[in-house]
Amino acid sequence: MRKKTSTTAATATVKSTSHAQNYRQEHQKDMINRLRRIEGQVRGLVDMIESGRSCEEVATQMSATRKAMEKAFYRMMTCSLIEAVHESETDEQAILEVSRSARLMEKFA
Repeated sequence: MRKKTSTTAATATVKSTSHAQNYRQEHQKDMINRLRRIEGQVRGLVDMIESGRSCEEVATQMSATRKAMEKAFYRMMTCSLIEAVHESETDEQAILEVSRSARLMEKFA
């Protein structure tokens, strides 16, 4: 949120900061849960290979695991973008942060 000078604006900034902190905490919980599910999927893959399941079955599970990881990546990038814009003090800084996030998504996606 852009910094403002009035008392009402300062109160809104505090509320917005609190909202951003709550969002981050919820996002962290969500990401940890997602990564734990992915971890379970990877353990399942090991079990499938050790038990001699077919390559097609293993590949199907690998595809599901990969997609879950991609979804977690995009959720993390969304959080990064929201935080960057929220912490920007000017519109120009917000635009730079959005551009930076876009470059990161292009690089890692």
